[in-house]
Amino acid sequence: MKKIPIIGMLCWESHKYPKGFDQLATLKGNTTNPETFKFPILYERIEGANYETVVLKPNREVLARMIKASKNMAKKGIRAIATSCGFNAIFQNELAQAVNVLVITSGLLLVPLVSRMIGGKKVGIITANEYALTREHLRAVGVDESIPVCIIGIQDTDEWKKMLANPEAVIDLRKLELEVVEKAKELVERCPDIGAIVLECTDLPPFATSIREATGVPVFDVNMLIEIAYRALTR
Repeated sequence: MKKIPIIGMLCWESHKYPKGFDQLATLKGNTTNPETFKFPILYERIEGANYETVVLKPNREVLARMIKASKNMAKKGIRAIATSCGFNAIFQNELAQAVNVLVITSGLLLVPLVSRMIGGKKVGIITANEYALTREHLRAVGVDESIPVCIIGIQDTDEWKKMLANPEAVIDLRKLELEVVEKAKELVERCPDIGAIVLECTDLPPFATSIREATGVPVFDVNMLIEIAYRALTR
């Protein structure tokens, strides 16, 4: 008998984003790839949710639709809701307060915990866009000025830029992985006191092993939180 999902995921609207994101979703480890998890996920597309309205300019109408979808999921028996983009961190409190289930908007929720695990050393954050990731995003998940972080974005890597500049572009996934690893190495060179790395972007977990091997520090991502939530709900 097919298992009924207890984890739901809010995703971007279909066909409203560059095709390169669909390529990334084919990689095991990508948060939107069902093969990433050993348990079923209920995926729901949110009208109007895309790179522009979630990453660059967080949109209140999209938030309202996310809240409505979350309430409907909860009525169906979903007991934890995640999102497919770490920039939804900015909506963590509003989403969590709107429903009586667990809400995981972003891997950034791990930053306060990781900071304490590494004795207050800097937490490195790799994000899709370091200029769009604001203090407001960080504060919404409990990261205040007392938690030292060092942030780098992949927004200027060749393959990422190509994908965003041309929605029809086919990207080289291996080249992107190498570019992301170079960014991770740049991050630890810039901040040698980094004790761990947290991946904001849900497209990056497939590259986590390469990042860890290149930097020598532990790497955390949102998939770990989703797995923790599942275990907490089913143990």
